Amino acid sequence: MKQNKLSLIAASFLTSAALLSGQAAWAHGAAEPQHGGIVQTAADLSFELVTAATGAVVYVTDHDEPFDASKLSGKLTVLDGEAKSEANLEATGGNKLEAKGLKLNKGAKVVASLKTAGRKTITVRFTVK
Repeated sequence: MKQNKLSLIAASFLTSAALLSGQAAWAHGAAEPQHGGIVQTAADLSFELVTAATGAVVYVTDHDEPFDASKLSGKLTVLDGEAKSEANLEATGGNKLEAKGLKLNKGAKVVASLKTAGRKTITVRFTVK
């Protein structure tokens, strides 16, 4: 009887330890903004949309590490009321993609439609604050 109690206690301890250690993995979510923008997560990557003088910039990170933006291609679509505008996203070095000629007004909906080098499609949605 004493052996069964010890086994039960040990099993409970191991189960609790496994559940508690797994919470760190479950807590993974959008990263904190590094450039004053809006961060969203998709396909296990973080995307930060930032308003720029020439349009918009999207910074891409993978678990807090810069992601090589040259491995992505796509476009940025801005829906501002009934107005819609689009621009191609161009890799401009490091983890930075730029879309020139767009204006990001407060409340506008922005959709980044990206393709990876492996042709996987990633869609990221933002609302400008």
